[in-house]
Amino acid sequence: MRRRFTFFTMLGLMLAVIVPAFASAAPTVKFKARAVPIPKPGGGTYAHTGNILGAGTALQAEFTIAGSGYGATSQNPAGGVPPLSGVNFFLPAGAKINSSGFGTCAEATLKNTGPSGCKKNAIASPKGSALGEVTFGTERVPEEASLQAFFGPNKGLLFFVNGSSPVSLEFVSGGTYVNSGQPPYGLELKTTVPAIATVPGAPLASTKTINIKVGAAIKKGKKLISYGTLPTKCPKGGFPVKTEMIFGGSYGGEREFGIPAETTTVTYKSPCPPKGAH
Repeated sequence: MRRRFTFFTMLGLMLAVIVPAFASAAPTVKFKARAVPIPKPGGGTYAHTGNILGAGTALQAEFTIAGSGYGATSQNPAGGVPPLSGVNFFLPAGAKINSSGFGTCAEATLKNTGPSGCKKNAIASPKGSALGEVTFGTERVPEEASLQAFFGPNKGLLFFVNGSSPVSLEFVSGGTYVNSGQPPYGLELKTTVPAIATVPGAPLASTKTINIKVGAAIKKGKKLISYGTLPTKCPKGGFPVKTEMIFGGSYGGEREFGIPAETTTVTYKSPCPPKGAH
């Protein structure tokens, strides 16, 4: 029994050495979010919105992702960031979402015709930006893309991503709201990202940065109806927000990434409104 135990122990140690340890180091994420005035469709912003307690607001979110090991080759041994498969975003308790009165756009419409097929009142954000990483030849190279949010069915959001150089890519990510059940957070937006192939047989596209401002409003008479509303109280230190960024995973279909899933969690406190803000 002692000999058998020693043999299998040594075998396990050998396998630990020779099997790549890709899943041992999750990517690092820098993240911040803040309440900002709601942008108007034609430019400018709506008055009395933004970082004001109980007021309508838009959310400016920025993500910076760093990592290595994915798609490594002899010519590029460091590889790059593993592909993003999901983003869970936690709003502070007391923040409200109201989709009533806004239009919606179907995922199939965005996939088939792009944003031009959606009604104007279904636009949930101005165009934001994303920096991706794709394999081109033997290298992982940057891919700049635009990113825009639309109101989808069932009070959800759809994110349309469009990049053109060095490869052409278009895809839609869908997000749905749930109650997080994790105080001090309230609603949670769970967004899935498809696996994006560029060149057949090459590693999938990855994401390095995201910058987007989600928020919209419509006027009914003199009343402004906002999609998002800040809580009426701000805890000491700021509004708590959190993100969970999921990389890789085996989900099947267009969600098959071919690498083990890893999750990086980051918290942030968005500044409280200044005194006298209104």
